[in-house]
Amino acid sequence: MGTTGLPFRRLLDSVLSIAFCSIALHCHVALAAQDEYAGVVTTHFMGLNPRAGSRFLAAAAKGDRCDPIENNVCLGIKAKNGRQLLQCCKNHCRNVLSDRNHCGYCGHKCGFGQLCCRGKCTAVAYDVRNCGKCGTVCSPELRCEYGSCGYA
Repeated sequence: MGTTGLPFRRLLDSVLSIAFCSIALHCHVALAAQDEYAGVVTTHFMGLNPRAGSRFLAAAAKGDRCDPIENNVCLGIKAKNGRQLLQCCKNHCRNVLSDRNHCGYCGHKCGFGQLCCRGKCTAVAYDVRNCGKCGTVCSPELRCEYGSCGYA
């Protein structure tokens, strides 16, 4: 009985050692990633000029609260490499290039079956330049039907 238990004990010790090492390695990698992120954030914020203006103005994002008269922080701000154009609509920043309830400008709603593609209401079920969703272009020989290029 003493000789059969010894290999099992060694196997168990080996498995536990491997598990411990992989957990330790994982924790080390996670800590390194956190340190790198902290360094990037610190560098970014330390590089900001305190006289450049409000931090809030620079970081206006879709959904932020705004007042069109007092603090219109999102008046025509381009965001996400020009893919968004923010306007203050009903006290919230809205992307007028893709928001179905504020397409192109505040309050302009797209109809049933339409999406807001680049600020224009588009029937994506039959538009060859926006087939099924904004930006999906069908090949010249295919038609867009029911939101699918070349529907058969």
